[in-house]
Amino acid sequence: MPSLDVNDTTLHYEDEGSGPALLLLHGWGTSGRVWGAQLPEFTRDHRVVTVDWRGCGRSARPVRGNTLAGVVSDLVALTGALGLDRPVVVGSSIGAVFGIELAVRRPELIAGVVAVGAPGYWPTAEGQAELVTGLRRDRAGTVAAWVPAWYAPGTSRALIDWTVRQILDSGVYIDDHQAAAAGYDPRPALPGLRVPLHYVHGELDAAIPVEVARDCAALTPGGHLTVLPGAGHMPHQERPDAFNSALRTALARMAEATGAAARTARATA
Repeated sequence: MPSLDVNDTTLHYEDEGSGPALLLLHGWGTSGRVWGAQLPEFTRDHRVVTVDWRGCGRSARPVRGNTLAGVVSDLVALTGALGLDRPVVVGSSIGAVFGIELAVRRPELIAGVVAVGAPGYWPTAEGQAELVTGLRRDRAGTVAAWVPAWYAPGTSRALIDWTVRQILDSGVYIDDHQAAAAGYDPRPALPGLRVPLHYVHGELDAAIPVEVARDCAALTPGGHLTVLPGAGHMPHQERPDAFNSALRTALARMAEATGAAARTARATA
């Protein structure tokens, strides 16, 4: 089981395939296993790295460092240690937040971000406060009641139950992310982004309404939004074929934009 020691914790990761690099970041409380429907497709022509960020999955569960800055610092260290050459970061939910913040803080390290169901900002702070209280008082009951709403109607019960199990198997200290989420808002930073950012959002996302992604895409230079019909907050799991096609399109658009920027730079040098 490959692992890497960074910033006083141990991260589990998987590294397969060759070609342009992709770094896949899961959402809150789950693990790199959520990308199982993407790996066979993209390892054919990409180097694909999945990581269980601190506190989740097969990684360590430290008390400290469960902050936006802490996880971004882990990703910077991981990128350097694995020799990833400007990967495109594909992040689900709060994993997309980590990707966006990596683009804001260390744009030279990555080639772009694909934000999947991204909480660009939380529509209501009150809901987050109630969630954190529920997790402290009845973690199992709160997670079991909350997670089904991540998925569109008709999603298999097995997938929902598996997601609940992953969250309950992760460390309790990751709740610090939920406590801090209500104060997060990247909108002031989006107009200054220096790397491409593409949003992929489920049409039926009840956790983060698609209007949030539309607002953020409108503020992002060259920002694009792909809305996947019939999908909720986890489109890569709910509608993997449609998601994989959307990701292919986003990656092609990013490669084209990067090539155009390079040609412009050479012409003006």
